[in-house]
Amino acid sequence: MSKAFVANDAEEPDEELDEPSTLPPDAGNYMTPGGHARMLAELNHLVRVERPEVVNVVAWAASNGDRSENGDYIYGKKRLREIDRRIRFLSKRLESAVVVDPAAREATDRVYFGATVTVAEADGGELVYSIVGIDEADPARGRISWISPLARALLKAEVGETVRLQAPGGLRELEIIDVAYVALD
Repeated sequence: MSKAFVANDAEEPDEELDEPSTLPPDAGNYMTPGGHARMLAELNHLVRVERPEVVNVVAWAASNGDRSENGDYIYGKKRLREIDRRIRFLSKRLESAVVVDPAAREATDRVYFGATVTVAEADGGELVYSIVGIDEADPARGRISWISPLARALLKAEVGETVRLQAPGGLRELEIIDVAYVALD
């Protein structure tokens, strides 16, 4: 019998695959207070605003009858699964969060989590990187994850030291010019 003549009321299977954890085994989920606040705000928005709105749309669409060709219902159910998946992910990340405030750290010339590091490249150009949690990384703003190869090369180095890093473009040498611990937005 052709599938065209078989009623298929089964919904798409819910993909239970959460976003993979990129944390090293037995490592804390370090994040800055600003990153923690942003994740908490996103979770609260999803739970208190977005999810209830989508639930209302799905309920309204379901009340219209035939669900098999009801775009509002189909899209709403899909969006609801996406929201629930993101809520689970954020909840797990926030449960395991270790909030480290760089501004509260004692001043030191050594690079640790939360440091804002100024480096000089071999060609004389200067770059500034802030070492943040994996969920806060934004390379365009100079925020690199503490588990990235660049951050790993910088961690525990001191002002005046030169670190070597194997990058896609070849070997990079970076001299650490300054290390500061300031509050990140």
